[in-house]
Amino acid sequence: MRKLVALSVALSAFGLSACIRADSDLDRALVGAAIGCAAGEVLVDGRCVEGAIVGAGVGVLTN
Repeated sequence: MRKLVALSVALSAFGLSACIRADSDLDRALVGAAIGCAAGEVLVDGRCVEGAIVGAGVGVLTN
C-alpha cells in the first residue's frame, strides 16, 4: 500500500513538472496546490483542500 501511495504522489509531481518554469508566484501557487491536493487525497484519505492550502503556501514561499 505504501508503494502505491508513494507512486501516486511521485506521478502527480512528475506530471505537473511541465510547469517547471513557473515565472510568477501565482504559477508556483497553482502547481503547489495541485501537488498538495493530490498528496492530501492519497496520503490522508480525502484531505485535498488542506493539502492544496499547504501546497500553495509552499509553492509561493519557495523560489
